[in-house]
Amino acid sequence: MAIRAGTARRLASLLNAAAPRASITRTYCAPAILRATAATTPGWTRAARDSRGAAAPASLLLCGGFGGPAPFHAAAPRLATNVEVPPMGDSITEGSIASVLKQPGDSVEVDEVIAQIETDKVTIDVRAPAAGIVKDVLVKEGDSVNVGQAVCTLEEGGAAPAKKGGKKAAAKEAPAAAAGPTADIEVPPMGDSITEGAIAALVKTPGEACAADEVIAQIETDKVTIDVRAPSAGIVEGWSVNEGDTVTVGQAIARFTPGAAGAAPAAPKGAAAPAAPKADAAVLPAAKSLKPATPASAAPPAVSPAASSAPAAGSRGETRVKMTRLRMRVAERLKSAQNTYAMLTTFNEIDMSNLMSMRTQYKDQFMEKHGVKLGFMSAFIKASGRALKAEPAVNAIIDGDEIVYRDYVDVSVAVSAPKGLVVPVLRNVDAMTFADVERSIATYGKKAKDGTLSIDEMTGGTFTISNGGVFGSLNGTPIINPPQSAILGMHSIVQRPVVINGEIVARPMMNVALTYDHRLVDGREAVTFLKMIKEAVEDPRRLLLNL
Repeated sequence: MAIRAGTARRLASLLNAAAPRASITRTYCAPAILRATAATTPGWTRAARDSRGAAAPASLLLCGGFGGPAPFHAAAPRLATNVEVPPMGDSITEGSIASVLKQPGDSVEVDEVIAQIETDKVTIDVRAPAAGIVKDVLVKEGDSVNVGQAVCTLEEGGAAPAKKGGKKAAAKEAPAAAAGPTADIEVPPMGDSITEGAIAALVKTPGEACAADEVIAQIETDKVTIDVRAPSAGIVEGWSVNEGDTVTVGQAIARFTPGAAGAAPAAPKGAAAPAAPKADAAVLPAAKSLKPATPASAAPPAVSPAASSAPAAGSRGETRVKMTRLRMRVAERLKSAQNTYAMLTTFNEIDMSNLMSMRTQYKDQFMEKHGVKLGFMSAFIKASGRALKAEPAVNAIIDGDEIVYRDYVDVSVAVSAPKGLVVPVLRNVDAMTFADVERSIATYGKKAKDGTLSIDEMTGGTFTISNGGVFGSLNGTPIINPPQSAILGMHSIVQRPVVINGEIVARPMMNVALTYDHRLVDGREAVTFLKMIKEAVEDPRRLLLNL
């Protein structure tokens, strides 16, 4: 029975329309009469196409005979899915590509990181929605992207190309497979607004065994030093970074085989470290391929600027060092704050006599009851919380053409860490006691020393207190921490002559400075705010009586 070419086209169109477009593979079935017609009707195969427009060859149309339906486009290419920029948080609509971790042809697992996007606040991982093969990468490092923009295309369910070598290659890979699948070790989260750092030390060499939770590398930022730890016992197969390299949160820095600690014999002294397996190197993208282990005898000595010979006397040479991306980002944010805010600073001085006397009198009892030392910060934080409630404009922010007033008071406080300062947030300080404040500061100080502060503990804040006095600062004008509207600067306590009741006496005095956004906060409100802090600290009884 003959069928016209037009009828065949309509039937093929109906088959294509009925096929689910969400699927990745396209397997269509046609009646035997259509398969027979394909052999006798010119142009029939050009009419039968899948949803991507690929023509179905007659040889596939005729497979299966007349015994029943048979697939006529089983060889159709798999459809690619766009992997898009995920939502990045409140008010964050765009960012820049910090790193592209996968290249075209690389295989990925479900939820594996494909790329990383850096914003003003956090670094976002772009993850694979399903297992498959990366077909095309649509962006490059440094590009600006928006939420919902396609980053790459992914062929779901695709398999990586088979490795050459046959039985010999399989035999070589058998021991590694028995030890467990090789995985990436990534840079861990480093705190709010800290998205990258520099590799300070690679503690383990390629081929070296390590125990679970053992430190294998250290990353230095401008605030803290982060330990990169082994997720389990195993062997560090190789590194994709060198000491001094800049890395971002979530970036793969090493390849690790778990459960293989007993498989690697200890190398004799003076022997070269074993090279990383070639099979593992093939798994990484070309741009991130592992550097093979370098024999100890051939390793070039690392020469740091400090260890290099000092310039000769009278030398007028120059040394240029490329800014890290972190330093450039800090510089950009500070300059942006200056360009955006109408910053103005008002000053005052505080007589610390009464607060110091109270601390001396009650510090032992306070320690005995609450198990924490009584310091000066609790008084300043409580005084700030009371002043922020009295002057809500200082606690507010500008959002577009609107002013957002916050009914809560979250104070960001600088805490000393081994490599700098971190700024955890004390939430609802207006409802905290002196003991609550001191206990929270002590807890954050311990976490900062151990490097265990979480992002949540350093996110947010409606007002900031910066204590430059611990470094000996006598005065200064702090810069506002966006998007907040004000910051209080504390300085060192110095004995100075002051006039009290007509007499000149020596008193422990502290200079304080309030930098505020004059677009939102008027001078009267700023001066009143700082004066309230002065009065509360000079006479702590006012905090008890809520005066």
